[in-house]
Amino acid sequence: MKVEVALFATLAAYLPAAGGGDSVTLDLPDGTTVGQVIESLEIPADLDCLRVVNGRDAPPEQVLSDGDVLSVFPPLAGGQ
Repeated sequence: MKVEVALFATLAAYLPAAGGGDSVTLDLPDGTTVGQVIESLEIPADLDCLRVVNGRDAPPEQVLSDGDVLSVFPPLAGGQ
């Protein structure tokens, strides 16, 4: 299955070299989870990231489907 993965801000450094800009399309086996994608990109496990699939919050155990868009954001801090 094909899944588009977009990494934002400082996480963009973890995109595979084949990626252009801030996203890449990955060919993944059926049953792959959000957490498995993040692990395969070697994003540090202790980095708490915001994970979104197709515009909705997604837990690491969520199974991805063909055509999904996984967006990952680093921890954000707000102002006053």
